[in-house]
Amino acid sequence: MRNKELLVEVQDLSVDGSEELLSVSHLTGVGPRSDKNVTMTAAESLDGYRVVEPGDLVINTMWAWMGALGITKQTGIVSPAYGVYRSRPAAPFEPRFYDYLYRSPTYVMEMTRVSRGIWSSRLRIYPEVFLRMAVPVPTLDEQIAIADYLDRETARIDTLIEEQQQLIELLCERRATAIAQAATQGIDHAPLIESGNAFLGAVPAHWIVSRFSREMEVNGGQVDPRDYPWVDMVLVAPNHIEAGTGRIIGRESAREQGADSGKYVAKAGQILYSKIRPALNKVTLATEDCLTSADMYAMSSRHGDDHRYLMYFLLARPFHTFATLTSLRVKMPKINREELGEAPFLRPPTEEQRRIAAYLDNQTAKLDVLITETERFIELARERRSALITAAVTGQIDVRGAA
Repeated sequence: MRNKELLVEVQDLSVDGSEELLSVSHLTGVGPRSDKNVTMTAAESLDGYRVVEPGDLVINTMWAWMGALGITKQTGIVSPAYGVYRSRPAAPFEPRFYDYLYRSPTYVMEMTRVSRGIWSSRLRIYPEVFLRMAVPVPTLDEQIAIADYLDRETARIDTLIEEQQQLIELLCERRATAIAQAATQGIDHAPLIESGNAFLGAVPAHWIVSRFSREMEVNGGQVDPRDYPWVDMVLVAPNHIEAGTGRIIGRESAREQGADSGKYVAKAGQILYSKIRPALNKVTLATEDCLTSADMYAMSSRHGDDHRYLMYFLLARPFHTFATLTSLRVKMPKINREELGEAPFLRPPTEEQRRIAAYLDNQTAKLDVLITETERFIELARERRSALITAAVTGQIDVRGAA
């Protein structure tokens, strides 16, 4: 059938905007906006928003190509830019079945094909186009059987995915703990004494406890990234560094990034540290001579310390906590040079720094392998979930009688 034989567009408007505000996600469908990670600012007034009822289909007109649509399970209001459709009386329409079907990759792909727009990221599906689209219509009994089957099977997969996500959180916490312990207490089990700093706590008695400004030198002087030779140098910004791991993500030159404001020059091997919140746990070592954005510091040890150890020290929870709390005390969400200079600093003997860095390289590598394997398992489970839904709603598997 055509969608228009099952559904009709409704435009019931809220009188005062007092109903619960709902949002649409390509990941979770329709639900309360308060439960979703929405970064866009809400409108000051919700008067004139569209009222939706349980069983209505809600489509984010601009993001349907990403699968941002679904059947709502509750009464609420949605943006007037959304499309709202309600089943016709006596139409063979089981909301759960069509929630699976409309959000399936196959149907989302078809909606993308018929959407209109100049750019792929700005495609829109208009009501008249959506209502003309064809849609499979099993008998109502079959729709219910398929929805029951998918409810059971997807719940099992979702539980498995959640368990694996919890495992990743545990592994990441173990990684952070290993870094914090080794970078602030060492691995040689030396006698500990109180450092005199609330963040550092007890430290090995033979380590030097100092201030950041006494131990580290921060690069100064900006260059124009549009000039030669800077324009062809790699430009590192906070978004190129993976939080908490020190890994660099991607490699693009200043020219490729269209950089046009002042940047800092960093030498290979220098420490690159993000100074903006919430990216204060983004630290890495420059793998080559490069530029850094104005949101980063490029720095070196004044005493020839092992930079890999220093990277781990800056990643350690005590230092990150200090930087975060310090940045909260200023208007701009960042830590400036003066505040960074007051940060507590630990300097073990150089050879011990190397042993700590090698130890953490080994420990974090093992944990990273486990994290990667778990992430791959989750990816495969999601692919299995998607394939199962597509097969069920398109009749490729017969679920009648399935337990």
